[in-house]
Amino acid sequence: MRFMKSPCINICQIDAKSGLCTGCLRTLDEIASWASYSEAKRNQILAELANRPQPTIPPGVRG
Repeated sequence: MRFMKSPCINICQIDAKSGLCTGCLRTLDEIASWASYSEAKRNQILAELANRPQPTIPPGVRG
């Protein structure tokens, strides 16, 4: 079994303003489809995460 890279840090909460997870900065669609994406697609998203806006709610804080 191969290890699949993932930005998940097990803090799963979607920010209402940005639509991004406060833990990993992915969208719900990206999270749901992650396992079915090609390695190239996952690497593309991982590279984009640094440029995504930070959520308005810090990770783990309930709004």
